[in-house]
Parts: sequence; structure tokens; C-alpha cells
Amino acid sequence: MPVEGGSSSGSASAARHPKQKRKAHSLSIRRTNSTEERPPGIQRGDMLEAQDSKLPLSLRNNLLDLFGQIEREFENLYIENIELRREIDSLNERLTGDGQTIEGGDPTKGALKTKASHSTSQLSQKLKTTYKASTSKIVSSFKATTGSRALCQLLKEYVGHRDGIWDLSVTRTQPVVLGTASADHSALLWSIETGKCLLRYAGHAGSVNSIKFHPTEQMALTASGDQTAHIWRYMVQLPAPQPPPDVSAPCDDDQDSSDREEGEVDGEGPSEVPTVRVATATLKSHQGVVIAADWLVGGRQVVTASWDRAANLYEVETSELVHALTGHDQELTHCCTHPTQRLVVTSSRDTTFRLWDFRDPSIHSVNVFQGHTDTVTSAVFTVGDNVVSGSDDRTVKVWDLKNMRSPIATIRTDSAVNRISVSANQRIIALPHDNRQVRLFDMSGVRLARLPRSNRMGHRRMVCCTAWNEENQSCNLFTCGFDRQAIGWNINIPALLQEK
Repeated sequence: MPVEGGSSSGSASAARHPKQKRKAHSLSIRRTNSTEERPPGIQRGDMLEAQDSKLPLSLRNNLLDLFGQIEREFENLYIENIELRREIDSLNERLTGDGQTIEGGDPTKGALKTKASHSTSQLSQKLKTTYKASTSKIVSSFKATTGSRALCQLLKEYVGHRDGIWDLSVTRTQPVVLGTASADHSALLWSIETGKCLLRYAGHAGSVNSIKFHPTEQMALTASGDQTAHIWRYMVQLPAPQPPPDVSAPCDDDQDSSDREEGEVDGEGPSEVPTVRVATATLKSHQGVVIAADWLVGGRQVVTASWDRAANLYEVETSELVHALTGHDQELTHCCTHPTQRLVVTSSRDTTFRLWDFRDPSIHSVNVFQGHTDTVTSAVFTVGDNVVSGSDDRTVKVWDLKNMRSPIATIRTDSAVNRISVSANQRIIALPHDNRQVRLFDMSGVRLARLPRSNRMGHRRMVCCTAWNEENQSCNLFTCGFDRQAIGWNINIPALLQEK
């Protein structure tokens, strides 16, 4: 922990000594700024290291550093407080002197006294505001660092792909399984509870860019770089659940884990699992990479989005092309369907997203929205009447379907946003970022939490996609990235909303 008086080197060397035994149950930190409060020649770091503790060394160093920052912030506030009080006292003395000389005198001097008294009140209010704002900032920063693990806990890691995972989805029918789509030309189905791979789909000749499940049947829809989309059936049997892993081990959110090799992942991939190689239906009308696909409500039609700048609407039973949705100026990046209405939203590299309305079978309308300044990476519907769009311009915007002239909320981030998702029940937005972070926001744009990331948990490359599962009163969030793994998180929704 950096300290004053040139003692940082001695403190750092003592704090990193690995052979110190720690037996105390608590860590007490006392102010030792003056030389009278500690023996001559003893620095603050030496006194802290002399107090034994059972805390791990990395966690203890973090705590010491945080407490040191808090101490310095309060010391600065204390000094500023003293200066402001001196100004107030000096002004009060002048006002008192003026009051004794002008008593019953010129009315203009009385007005001057009133004005000076008002200035004193403003100074006092400024002091209170500064103190409260600075204190709140310190406490908020400390709270976010220590509380994210209590709100978001690691559930399971799903390791087995040989290349980055672009997309993932959770089935809407029993049995509930997790599906992942990877650049290794395969899609895998996983047991959520055990992390075991249950089935592999190997029917594509290119990268699998998207996976979505039929709303009522055991069917999956995948989009691929081989310019096709496949519909295929699956049958899986869930294994017996295993006891949950111990995820209580502390970790350092600030520690960079990029030094691990890209191919280095813990656990073993699926060696021998059932494999499906033939699709039930193949959709072949695109002239470029099919980047995404989704089922329309009812599951009788699907929509696909491609780098050929078009989205296509197909009949599932016949695999026939119903509509070619053209109009985007550049490659499409994503498509999504409304959960209860025949609405489709497509996003594109042309910085726009388009809303297609198929509620009237005889005619379909389209609306173009230009709310971003860079590629719109995804746009998704919520259960209500909202659309949420994310972009490479590092913003996420919330729109009202009834009035989409301007967004009702804008979230500004520090990294490009990839395929977002919104929880159905609580309407919480999960943002996957290029900088390996995953952040949670509510629909009004208030930040709720950040998923913990360290060398022991979290993604080591960019996070590509998020998906929610809110079955049986539990709330799980799944994330996938280009580090070849998917991760399941247990989100404590009541605690999350209480923190808000």
C-alpha cells in the first residue's frame, strides 16, 4: 500500500513476504501520520504487517490499498474542510464588525450585510455538498469492488469447442439445455447443471454464427458461414445433477488474465457424444455469410440475416422463401423476432436497424431507425413494447415501439457492445463487451452490476453474446466469448434490485 513519508518501498517489500503467518481474525488499520503515534524507525507498512491475519496475501494487499485510498481522500476532504471553515469564520468576523458599526445607520449597508450573510450560507452549502459527493463516490467505488461477487456467482463453465463461440441460447421447452454456436463449424448442446456436453451438430461446412431453439418443439435453427441456415431435431437425456462447485475462493478483479494462452482452458471437452450430421431442412437463398437466424412467433416461419445485405423469411415446412427483406446499405449483423407478435428487427453495419411488421399477411411495412454512429451489432425486443439496440459506438439505446423517434434511455460504455439480451421477467439488460466485461443495466439506463472477472473466473477474450434463463424462480445468465468457452452465472435479482 503506498504511504506517505517515503515508506512505500518498505511497506511493499514487507507486504509481499510469503512466509509471514497470519492468525488474527480481523485487520485493524489506525492512522499513523505523526511520528508520535508510532515508535521511531517503524513505518506504517511494518506495523500493518506485524498484525497477523488469515486473509490471503493478494486480498489483504487489495484491502490495504483500498483503505489507503479512502484515508487519503478523507484527508483531502479534511484539509478542504478546514480551509472553508477558516473562510467562513473570517467572513463572519467581518460581518459582525460591520453589524456593530451600521446598527441603525445607512439602509444600503444593511442590504450589504444581508448579501454577505447569503454568501456565507452558500459557502456552507458548498462545503456540505462537496463532502457528501466525495464521500459517496468513495463508498460507491469500494462497494462495487466487493459486492459484485455476492450479486453474481459463477454457476458452471462449458468447455469443449475448438474455436471461439459466437452465440448461445437456452431451450424454451423441456428438457432445458444450453446451446452454443462456434467458429469450429459445430453447435453443442449442454447440461446446464453439470456442464456436460450432450449432443453435437456437425452439419455445417462453415462457422456456426447463431443458434436459436423452437418455441414448442425439440428443434434448433443455426446460421452459418457456408451461406445456409439449418433446421435440425435433437433428443437429449439430462445426466444426474452434481453438487455445486466451491466458488467462494477470492479473486482479484484487477488482475489481468490475458497472459494465459488462448487455447488453455480448464476441463476436458466432449470426447464421444451423440452427433447429428444431417439437417431436417436447409435454407439456401443467401449469397453471403448467414450471420443470424430466429423463429417467428408460433415457430412456422424463420428469418435469416446475411452479409449479402438482405434478410429472408422462410416457411419451415416447405423451406420456401416467402419474403426477401432488402434495404440495408451494408452487411447485416443480427436479426431478432418479437416473442408474441409477428415483428422482426434487423441490424446492420450501415449504423441503422430496421423494424419489419408482418402482422398483416397481405402487406409488410418497414421503419428505419438511425440512432447510432457506428455498426449496430444487435437489436432485440423485450416482452413489453421496447427495442434495445447495441452498437460499436459504445452505446446502448432503449426505444419505445409506440414512439421511436428518439430513444427513451441511452447507456454509454467504455467498449464496443456485442449481442445483448434482456431478461423477460425483470427486464435487465446484459451487455457483452469487446474488453471482456459483462455489465447489467435496467431499462432506464441505471447500472446494476458488473460480472466478476479475474484469472480464476470470467472470459479471457472478448465476450460475444449473452442469454438469460429465468426458470423456476432462479435467474441464470449465460455468456460466451472468443476464449472458446461459455459461462453460466447465478444472478441474485432481489439483491441486485435492492442495491439499485
